Parts: sequence; structure tokens; C-alpha cells
Amino acid sequence: MTTGTAQQVRVRIAPSPTGYFHVGGARTALYNWCVARRNGGVFILRIEDTDRERHQEEQYEGILEALRWLDLGWDEGPYRQSERRALYHAALDTLWDSGRIYACDCTREMVEARTKGNTTPGYDGFCRDRGLERRPGRALRFRVPDGGITVVHDVIRGAVEFANATIEDFVVAKSNGDALFVLAVVADDRDMSISHVIRAEEHLPTTPKAVLIWEALNAADPAVARPLPVFAHLPILVNERRQKISKRRDRVAIEDYRAQGFLPEAMANYLALLGWSFADGRELFSRQELVDTFRLEDVNHSPAFFDEKKLLHFNGVYIRALPSEAFTDRCRRWARDTGSAPPSLFDGPEWFALAPLVQERVAVLAEAPGYVAFLSAESFSIDADSWSRAVEGDAEAPAILAEARERFDGLEAFRAVELKSELEAIAEAHGRRLGKAQAPVRVATLGRTVGLPLFESLEVLGRDKALERIDRALERIGQALAPSDGHSV
Repeated sequence: MTTGTAQQVRVRIAPSPTGYFHVGGARTALYNWCVARRNGGVFILRIEDTDRERHQEEQYEGILEALRWLDLGWDEGPYRQSERRALYHAALDTLWDSGRIYACDCTREMVEARTKGNTTPGYDGFCRDRGLERRPGRALRFRVPDGGITVVHDVIRGAVEFANATIEDFVVAKSNGDALFVLAVVADDRDMSISHVIRAEEHLPTTPKAVLIWEALNAADPAVARPLPVFAHLPILVNERRQKISKRRDRVAIEDYRAQGFLPEAMANYLALLGWSFADGRELFSRQELVDTFRLEDVNHSPAFFDEKKLLHFNGVYIRALPSEAFTDRCRRWARDTGSAPPSLFDGPEWFALAPLVQERVAVLAEAPGYVAFLSAESFSIDADSWSRAVEGDAEAPAILAEARERFDGLEAFRAVELKSELEAIAEAHGRRLGKAQAPVRVATLGRTVGLPLFESLEVLGRDKALERIDRALERIGQALAPSDGHSV
């Protein structure tokens, strides 16, 4: 199954389908992909799905879809650990035959009872020299060297030393025979000739165990020895409180950002900057510029702040840079993929007339429907707070609406320029600025105090709908002013 040579750059992303695809996982995938593309290497997708209790098949599909959305195409895979158990059992056989692992029948309760009060926590090596047979019901533990250190040579962090005395004889296979993560990962990386292990900082504490297993397998069978991969542990992502971002506390799922209407190229651009940057400080760049420039040696080991506000800014910049046809196409695709709006909303002369104005204002595609909802009788509604402030809270609103209705009806051409001129005259007659005069008209016809430019919107809405909505607003005002008991005053 192994392809290429040991010298070829071969990297992998190995997510677990136990939840939504995390932005940290996406950053790791991007960095691996960049290393592969910059060096003419191979980018491998491997699904670590051996956790039967937490595995969710729908999340497996979600991982694939998220990587496709980010345009991080893989060259090999997806491989699934659940289909590779024979490889792990063979590695366990090799370690057993060479005396590097031993059987253990200790339960957790037994270990805790024996080690209670010990200054050094963890397993105490009780079964190390008991010579138990390997059989169901007994876990398999790796025999950690008694002394010395294990060094992890990390591109980002330098040489990280771990005293072997602080590493317990760790379990590599459960009592039911299933290999654990640390063994399976090493077996897979060796089989796939992985040259670089680029992953999150949280995996660093387990890396000395991986190094010990790797070296033990090399020593047990020199004929199939593999050089240790280059390790690179990426900085953790933190929130605004400088806490490690968590799916329980923060918005971290790539699927959520996609559903909100973030562009994949904006997301990838931002993710690239979470631990790495251009020497000249620029923050916006093409994918090819990233590939041509990115080096693991330039990644910072300090925690990286995942700033949603900055990501939102990036996305707005990318949206405004789209050609107008591409913006419309992105809106349609977002609506189709998420089901959040009918794709037909982004079609027809009304949309095309307003699309440039929408594109100037939205930071995510999910905001687009709200800007044009006023066009449809089915989606049009008046925001209660806007009505309260701009109409009920303005004593002159009824008069302004009535005058606007009369002037608008008398226009020969119902166009933005003429509409603005008429409302400017009304504003002057009432001794107020245009913005103050147009507020009740905006709420009556568009439903909100904020949105697209009023006059361009009214032109697209058309004379009949605009006058009908003003009439409804005047009727609503009249009903509110009418005595509630039916008697005149």
C-alpha cells in the first residue's frame, strides 16, 4: 500500500468523526496541505474512527465535505482505522515477540488502591515481571525504559525532552484486544511512510510514547525500519479570554461558519494566520502565495487568538472583491446548500438591481436575504422596534407619510433621483434633516430603520407597492389614534 519513497514529503490529516470538524483541525489540515503542495508531496486523509462508542458516521461525511469546501483536496484516502486492525495486531505481535510489551490484568481500582499516596501518579509496573500470558481480558502495556530521556525533535519548539521516569508503562491494547490510539497512529504512519507529523500542541505529551513505540518497532525488525518523521506541534487556538477554544464554550465548527455564509477562501486565509504570517506583515493573500511562502520553521509556538470579529472583517473584504456575477452565484449556492433561503430569491431584475448595494454591506452571505426581504409580500414585515422609534415616537411621522404618499403618487418617473428630491422638500418643510424625514418612510415601505439606500430600494419596489405600504402605515396610525371605546372626543 505504501507509495513513494522515504524521502518524499508525505503528510496526513487524521481527524476523528466524534463531532463537528473543528477550526483547529481545519488549520492543521491547511498547514499539512501547504507543506505537501510546496514540496511536491502527498497529502493523505486518514479517519481515526476506532472509538466505537463516540463514532458518528454523519460526522465522517461532514469531515469530507468540510475539506472539500475549504478546497483542501487529498491525494490519498480516505483511509479508515476501523478497516486497518490487522496492521495494528501485527505491530502488537512484533512488540510482544521482542519483549517490549507485556500483559496486565490490573483493573483501574486495583491500580488506584496500590498507588494511593504515591508521589508519582500513574501505573506502578505491577505486572511488568509477572510473565502473564497474552489473552483476552488482559491489556497490553509498553515497557518504558527505566532511565534516560526521550527527545522529541520538533520543528516549531526545538528539542523537547521527556524523562522516561515520568512516563508510566502505558497501555497499547485494551483487554478486548483493540489497539489504542498511540499504537494505531504509529503503525499507520510507518505503513504510509509519513515524513512529517504536523498536528495540534495537545498531542505533544503523547509524542514521546509514539517515539518509543517507533524505535521499538525499528529495533525489533530492522529490515522494515522507518526513519522517525519530522514533528511539528502547532500552537493552540484561544478565545478572547485567552482560554483554549472549546466546542462547549465557543463557536468552533467549520459547518457553522459555512452555514452562516463565510467564504472558504476567506476562512482559509484567516486560518493560515493563526500561528504563521508573511514576513512583510500582509494579511490578505492568494492560495498560491500561501503555498509559495509557507514554511513550518516560521510557525510561532505561542497561542493564537481566534478572533471572530477579524474573521468577519476578512470575509467582508473577500465578498466585496467578488465580481458581481460571482457574488450572486455564491448567494444562490449558499441558499441551496443550507436551505436557509430559496435560491430564486437571488434571481430576477429586482435582485440584480440591488445586488451591488447588498454586496457592499454584507459581511456574510446569510445577511443578504434580510436586505431584500422587503421586495416580497410574503417576507415583508415591519420591525416592532423600528416602528416604535421612527413612527410612534415621531409626532410628525403621520404628516410626513401623508405628504410623501401624495408627492410620490404625482411623480412622472418613479426613480431614485426624483424620490429623493421630493423627500428633501418634505424635510425642509418640516425643518429637519433628510435622514430624520426619511425614517418613517423607510419603516413603512422597507420595514426597518436600517438597510439598503431608501430611494434605490423604492425604485426597485415600484410605485404601486410603495404607495400601498404607506397607505397601510397611515391606516395603522389612524387605528392607534382612534379612541378605544368607540366614542368621539
